[in-house]
Amino acid sequence: MTHLGDALEGEGFRLRRATAADVDFMAELAVNEEVEPYMAAVSPRERDELLEEVRRSEDDPRHHGRFVIEVNGEPAGVMAFEVANRRSRIAYLHAIMLHPDYRGRGLATAATRLLVRDLVFDLDYHRVELEVYGYNERALLHFERAGFQREGVRRQAYRRHGEWVDGILFGLVREDLGEEGEHEGVSRSGAAG
Repeated sequence: MTHLGDALEGEGFRLRRATAADVDFMAELAVNEEVEPYMAAVSPRERDELLEEVRRSEDDPRHHGRFVIEVNGEPAGVMAFEVANRRSRIAYLHAIMLHPDYRGRGLATAATRLLVRDLVFDLDYHRVELEVYGYNERALLHFERAGFQREGVRRQAYRRHGEWVDGILFGLVREDLGEEGEHEGVSRSGAAG
């Protein structure tokens, strides 16, 4: 999917590479009052910044990706990755946002699993890592359900909402996923459009 532009079909959803046509949805979601407090302070929120990320995803798909989660053809969320270390094949997962109307269905967990499997088995990353604010209980549970391991804490690492907050580090390595042939409920569709 990620390197060829094909979409991945999950159970009841589709994960595809974002296009310029998705930027308005991404910008609105990034400032949603139920989403924004949990986003990294440095995450792009402006249309121009998001459009630049989409272009980078198109220009260098092996090392950058912005994706849209769709349910019945409607955008429900977004997620992104970028290369953290090329030599050691480490990808950094970030900007996972799900519209509040789609919460409580396991959609974010299923989409994260799908993207991670693609990063590991199709793009040959050995490790996927990420960081979550310590107060983001929903995300902490989400990433554990998606198969990530808590690996550490950056104590009082970030100034967010007028307070110092911890950053919780998560990681997942290829061996955590089992064998490549164990893809569950994943199918590929044609190029996203």
